[in-house]
Amino acid sequence: MKLKHLSVANFKNIREAEIDFSPGVNCLVGNNGMGKTNLLDALYYLSFCKSSNALPDGQVVTHGEDFFMLSGTYELNGQPETIRCGYRLKGKKSFKRDGKEYQRLSDHIGLLPIVMLTPADSVLLQGGSEERRRFMDITISQFDKTYLNALMRYNSALQQRNTLLKMDPPCTDFSLYRVWEEQMDFYGQMIYEARRQFVEQLVPVFQEFYSQISKGREAVGLDYTSHFCKGSLIPQLDEVRSRDLALGYTTRGAHKDELEMRIGDCLMKQVGSQGQNKTFLVGLKLAQFDYLRSHGQTCPMLLLDDIFDRLDSDRVEQIIHLVSSDRFGQIFITDTNREYIDRIIEHLNGDHMLMTVKDGVFQESKSVNDGEA
Repeated sequence: MKLKHLSVANFKNIREAEIDFSPGVNCLVGNNGMGKTNLLDALYYLSFCKSSNALPDGQVVTHGEDFFMLSGTYELNGQPETIRCGYRLKGKKSFKRDGKEYQRLSDHIGLLPIVMLTPADSVLLQGGSEERRRFMDITISQFDKTYLNALMRYNSALQQRNTLLKMDPPCTDFSLYRVWEEQMDFYGQMIYEARRQFVEQLVPVFQEFYSQISKGREAVGLDYTSHFCKGSLIPQLDEVRSRDLALGYTTRGAHKDELEMRIGDCLMKQVGSQGQNKTFLVGLKLAQFDYLRSHGQTCPMLLLDDIFDRLDSDRVEQIIHLVSSDRFGQIFITDTNREYIDRIIEHLNGDHMLMTVKDGVFQESKSVNDGEA
């Protein structure tokens, strides 16, 4: 998959932009707050129908305006595709593929696979387990519609069970609980099996990337745990029903799964340095890309936002070597440091483009390969 052209109107601080992209590496340089990350978020929005940082649609509209519009022209499996999105304040969001509007936004998920790494992804290490489940869900849902459907149905059944648990006076007709618990068990088993296979296949690739970036200095791992490791959820829910009634929510199920992120024998968030944390996230996202490329119908886009911060020179050099190879298809890289971008471009053999970004305006610039001093 390649993004050939992007049109933007009133998206965050980007009031208007028409940009043609390289099919190889696209580098964006500028100070913080100029719009580099906002452009990546626009690409994310066209893939996932929402902002990467979960902002409500009204908050991505440029201040003082009443709508935003995004339009991307792609080459997908050798065929042209145009995706357009529009949103008006107090109105309806519209998503169209080649002029035809989607009836359900979930039908669009997976058409334009993306892997994105930003400084905000530190929440994967430092945040709660819901962040790590979201990482698994975003990855698997981009190529497995059955999984996405199971996830939606599981969450609906969970919500219904929680509603019963919160009733006042308490609902004591356990047959009503069983209707939703059976759905949670059925769809939860599907979710568990897909997550288990995902982690099993991701780990060795992730460890390979981490070892290459760190030059083998540390050993890392991922451990997936789930209540479904014990088998059917039904007896487990029976066991904790009284407790769940007292708490008002469900304490067993796929919504409690955990993906532990380790360095050595310890949790990464407890002992990892800033450089190790950043290396962990870079390795994890590159492995995520590799997984999607091998399981999906098309090569994903890779979006890397400010990835060199807090890394020593050796790790920076290894990452530059990785992203300069032809392993990753179309890449978008942002940085405030022109030196890092120039070093990437110097390693490139294929097509690339360099843009400077200031106040939401994007201007193509010459790179060292083009003879700029």
